[in-house]
Amino acid sequence: MRFALRFLGVGSAQAVELGSSGGVLERDGVPLLLIDCGPDTLTRYLDVYGTPPRAVYVTHTHMDHVAGLERLFYRAYFDAALRGNVHLFMHAALVPHLQSRVADYPNVIAEGGANFWDAFRAVPCSRGFWHAGLWFDVFPTRHHAPMTSFGIALQGAFAWTGDTRPIPEMLAQHAPAPALIAHDCARVGNPSHTGLDDLEREYAPDVRARLVLYHYGSVDDAAAIAARGYRAAAPAQLLELPSPTPHVVVEIASGASA
Repeated sequence: MRFALRFLGVGSAQAVELGSSGGVLERDGVPLLLIDCGPDTLTRYLDVYGTPPRAVYVTHTHMDHVAGLERLFYRAYFDAALRGNVHLFMHAALVPHLQSRVADYPNVIAEGGANFWDAFRAVPCSRGFWHAGLWFDVFPTRHHAPMTSFGIALQGAFAWTGDTRPIPEMLAQHAPAPALIAHDCARVGNPSHTGLDDLEREYAPDVRARLVLYHYGSVDDAAAIAARGYRAAAPAQLLELPSPTPHVVVEIASGASA
């Protein structure tokens, strides 16, 4: 099996020209899991894959990461094959936030008779979750209030931090070498996001060598990131991943559900 990570968009909330930050884990060229669904994510996903995602992981509920779920609701709810079959993975602590920010709208369709959650198969989790024969670790990150933002990792292959300050202790546990680390980073950090100086203060050289940075503010920021010796992800960029460690992979019997 070959695994790859595609960056759909790489921009911060204000960098609309770079697209809403989000990525897709691919296995043998097939999309397996969408990470975050911002305002333009579904458009970018359809441009690449042609059909809506069947599984989404939500890192946190700021609107530049979840606003596209409303549009995905409409695509799934009015498609008999998709309705109730789009897996929506999230840490259990995010359920009330997602409910209040996206799902709790009176009459989600004008005719009534529908709930936001009817379109999805919600899968709340804590330590992680199984999907398509793979175990994904879920871990808290440092973004705004505690327990409101969570990264995801497929051990041995990759980690995706979501929005965060540096989290060396989490990456040491969930993303040991040779895993690629997709990390939030702007040119200058702030109380909610990592900056270039933060990387050099908080992470060892071997960790920094595995970073691919996204959620930055402009094309100029990408150039500044590259000038400091880091990789800045680009919209639609596809990166090959190392193979996951064997203990996170199981064989799914023919005919069994994922």
